[in-house]
Amino acid sequence: MNEQVKRNADRFPEDFMFRLRDDEKAEVVANCDHLQKLKFSPQLPYVFTEHGAIMAASILNSPEAVAMSVFVVRAFVQMRERLTANAEILKRLAEIDTTLLEHDQALRTIWQNLQPLLEPPPDPPKRKIGFDYKGDGK
Repeated sequence: MNEQVKRNADRFPEDFMFRLRDDEKAEVVANCDHLQKLKFSPQLPYVFTEHGAIMAASILNSPEAVAMSVFVVRAFVQMRERLTANAEILKRLAEIDTTLLEHDQALRTIWQNLQPLLEPPPDPPKRKIGFDYKGDGK
């Protein structure tokens, strides 16, 4: 694979293929049991983007390469479908969030209007006892 990539370097620009950093290599080795040999390799491995994987499949003609290219294309199609579904979910969550904010504001207004009604009524004015000589009845 590496030899084919070197022979066809013009088919693999930077946005099709790149090398992993040391920390990324360590994470890949830790997460993928079948890549334990990579742990001891002095070289940092190349990784391919979707387009790079399709390009790699086009330069390799073995039955395994053809099977892998079909697998890769299916994997990327599935990833796109999931991303689309996630985008729709995020859009719906944003709509729900907006609705909840509107409801929060409405509830806040109702609460503010209810607050005065929840306070105890003021004490009634005390009646004067005795004779009112001014005649105004107070």
